[in-house]
Amino acid sequence: MNFEAILWFALLVVFIMAEASTVTMVAVWFMIGSLVALIVSLLSGPFWLQILLFLAVSAVLLILLRPVARKYFTPRLTKTNVDAVVGTKGRVTVAIDNVESRGRVKLGNMEWSARSTTGQPIEKDALVVADRVEGVKVFVTPAN
Repeated sequence: MNFEAILWFALLVVFIMAEASTVTMVAVWFMIGSLVALIVSLLSGPFWLQILLFLAVSAVLLILLRPVARKYFTPRLTKTNVDAVVGTKGRVTVAIDNVESRGRVKLGNMEWSARSTTGQPIEKDALVVADRVEGVKVFVTPAN
């Protein structure tokens, strides 16, 4: 085995380990590029051609296939717990007054300490929408 083949094989192993240690596709393009360069090296191709093919194959695969791979392999996140509260509608159970630091709303099956996003008081039994959550408080605005 010649020096170039050893180099490309070592790079192939490094890229395989890098890909195996991550959950996203970051090194697969370079794995394929180094495999092409390794094959050219074993066929006694010149070193400049090996480097050129490694760079060209890696770049083309990265540019053309990465967006497709991201579309199909990126996990879709499902909102859970606190993130699921934002955007939900609820009812005020204790009138909201930011100045007096009081107010509660019921969102789904949970009752939260609440504050008005706009700073304006909101009366009991008003329908509200959760805008954000900070700690144990939900910030709401009246629903239209």
